[in-house]
Amino acid sequence: MKLRPAVVAICASCLLGCATVPEYQRPALELPVAWTLDAPWRVGQPNDAASKGTWWRIFGDATLDALQQQALLNSPTLALAQARLLQARATLAATSASALPQLGLNERVARQKISANRPLSSYASPNFSTVQNELSVAMTVNYELDLAGRVGYSTVAAQASAAQAAAELENTRLLLSTDLAANYFNLREIDAELDVLERATGLQRRSLELVGARHELGAASGLDLAQQQALLETTLVQLELLRRQRGQFEHAVATLTGVAAPQFSLPADSREPTAPTLPLGLPSDLLQRRPDIAAAERAMAAANAQIGVANAAFYPSITLGSTLGVDSRELASLFDAPSLLWSVGLSAAQTIFDGGRLRANLEFSRAGYEATVANYRRVVLIAMQEVQDGISGLTALRRASLQAATARAAAQRVLDMTTARYEGGASPYLELVTAQQALLVSERQSVQLMGQELVTTVYLIKALGGSVPD
Repeated sequence: MKLRPAVVAICASCLLGCATVPEYQRPALELPVAWTLDAPWRVGQPNDAASKGTWWRIFGDATLDALQQQALLNSPTLALAQARLLQARATLAATSASALPQLGLNERVARQKISANRPLSSYASPNFSTVQNELSVAMTVNYELDLAGRVGYSTVAAQASAAQAAAELENTRLLLSTDLAANYFNLREIDAELDVLERATGLQRRSLELVGARHELGAASGLDLAQQQALLETTLVQLELLRRQRGQFEHAVATLTGVAAPQFSLPADSREPTAPTLPLGLPSDLLQRRPDIAAAERAMAAANAQIGVANAAFYPSITLGSTLGVDSRELASLFDAPSLLWSVGLSAAQTIFDGGRLRANLEFSRAGYEATVANYRRVVLIAMQEVQDGISGLTALRRASLQAATARAAAQRVLDMTTARYEGGASPYLELVTAQQALLVSERQSVQLMGQELVTTVYLIKALGGSVPD
């Protein structure tokens, strides 16, 4: 009863300290109400609960689907993120356990000799040396009274950190799948471009044979023969360069799927896939869709809770402890009433002077929170930029693709007319070579625009957070 005033004073000081920690609220952001859209875009309905794991199926490519599944199973990068999530969850479990009492059981069995020359406890009572047994069994209970909020704020911080790790795992999965899709479509674009060049070399070889035959008959000059030979050699050089680029993309796909590059190969496929048109949600939907934004927001919550942990260090740490057990010299009397021992106590530890360490820790935590707020705003702004870049980029690429198709058809007509004029003797062979080069450039340009459109669509899906609104 004599301890009651001291306990009340300690509790009151701790309760006053709890009121100085700000309640966490996500910062408000000024977001535009809509995207800047051109045809064929439309605004979709928000669908934040949509699965982010199978977005690539909208391309309808079975090979890509299989590669994505292989990457999700074998990627060491994804395995690393999963391990970090398990660590964060284990930390949360350990921190949450601090809010519960700790129970312990202590046992001691010893035979010991007490020194006769030990310091006296009383001048009237001399010491004697004794040899005796000691048998003790005691249960201990310790519980920290979290009046200053240290344990509570630590648990909140651990919860936010675990949620952040989960969001980062989802973000790693999204980055893995989009990087794989981008490399895959770059490889497919090169396959289509190689097909164009291989068909062109076939035509150029036949033209070279024709010019060679005409040269032997005296109907074509040596200059015509040399020009056709130079055109063929230039196209063969371009073929070799493209094959080198294809190998690099193939090796990247191998690494992303968790396979050693020398053991991986992807058959050529010259089909020209088309990019799907994506509906778009509102800009504010990004705050829920994108896992990197979610991770940045959870980092803010964890940093805010760390302010509470640092603030709690200014107030006493109070622990309630108790012990109940038995202690005896002989096993037969170990559980007799005289062998009973117990204790109940309250301990408090308070820092009196630390040279400003606690204050510095608090300021460090506050500065850390401000840093996470700035990072959150940065991530949101980057997300807005990436989406708008994807929208405007795809619009421009689709317009360019239409123009490239028109140019390709025109180049084919020019080649047909030039061929007829050359065979009729109305045009020099240089015009025919120029027409062949123009058609080759137009065909390659069309294929390249197709590949850029596919890759840009992948990056737009990434910017949207991986989920595609209906």
